[in-house]
Amino acid sequence: MTYTLTTHVQLPYAEAVEAVRSALKDQGFGVLTEIDIRTTFAAKLGPDAANAVGDYVILGACNPNLASRALAAEPEMGALLPCNVVVRRGADADATTVEAIDPQTMVQLSSSERVREVADDAGTRLRAALAAVAGH
Repeated sequence: MTYTLTTHVQLPYAEAVEAVRSALKDQGFGVLTEIDIRTTFAAKLGPDAANAVGDYVILGACNPNLASRALAAEPEMGALLPCNVVVRRGADADATTVEAIDPQTMVQLSSSERVREVADDAGTRLRAALAAVAGH
């Protein structure tokens, strides 16, 4: 099973991160959390581990309306929120990779029609955000 929506862009890493933030905002998502994996690995595991992972950030994106609907349908869905979006680029990569969790993953864990509706809406919005980034 594929659990991410993925695109590859020819943008430098920092520009890709900003493009992703902007595209998410245009789709009603805010970034609640940001985990800089490279910096964390450098601090905790050393420079070799940081260099091996390359530039890598996890953005915790949340659309409050969608989150509210998901939690109203099944409060346990909070364990799957926010929607993680990864922007990464290895040292030798010729493109930056952007990946978002596929909201259909939630549907695999729930039989609720309301969860399905939220997942469909979130998937449409995340696909649109990735398409906008790919269009840069």
